[in-house]
Amino acid sequence: MKIANGLEALELTVNLMGRQTTIYPTLFWDKDSVILVDAGFPGLEPQIKEAIEKTGVSFERLNKVIITHQDIDHIGSLPEILACAQQKVEVLAHEGEKPYIQGDKPLIKAETAKRSKLFETLPEDQRKRLQAAFSNPPKAKVDRTIEDGEELPYCGGIMVIHTPGHTPGHICLYHKASKTLVTGDALTADGGQLSGPNPSATYDLDEANKSVKKLAQFEIDNVICYHGGVLTNDVQEQILQLAL
Repeated sequence: MKIANGLEALELTVNLMGRQTTIYPTLFWDKDSVILVDAGFPGLEPQIKEAIEKTGVSFERLNKVIITHQDIDHIGSLPEILACAQQKVEVLAHEGEKPYIQGDKPLIKAETAKRSKLFETLPEDQRKRLQAAFSNPPKAKVDRTIEDGEELPYCGGIMVIHTPGHTPGHICLYHKASKTLVTGDALTADGGQLSGPNPSATYDLDEANKSVKKLAQFEIDNVICYHGGVLTNDVQEQILQLAL
């Protein structure tokens, strides 16, 4: 879905644990930069490439990937994307997420995920694939760490907002030119309504709720939730209500 010139939410539907789910990575671009925010589940590289091409942007121009946090549905296809890219792709993430993305430390939620009762409902082949993914998660080198309040000089200016809670180094991104907030998993949405982070998937819920208050400081016209999609109606007021 197009948000503004040089900004689209990519819509990717996958079969996860026996049901359809849709995620929304973000694509920024201008004449010098093509930036993908988050890299989907493992095995989604062909769909991500196709979704980028559908925006009218050549996948060959991709030169940066920003990772909001370490969860497997955000880093899953990162190694494949980097491997098939036509040029050097710089990977950016917060310092707090770097060792997990690089595989220096195990993903924070890996053990909990492997013990999930949801796995018991899956066919054996699917269960084994998912458990293997959490046991040996995808990993890639983080080329540059980014920090709270830093303004990335691309695509009209992209501000980094450190929003710990869902994971320790979770970030959101604020696109100044279009007043668009890319939430990662700091916020979710359903049926046009914003909600806070999913409690069952959040590392530190108290910290995550404090991060929502931080988001309320920004002037926001559009929100892209990785889980829930694009919202444009009364989003500022909704965020203020969540921050109370």
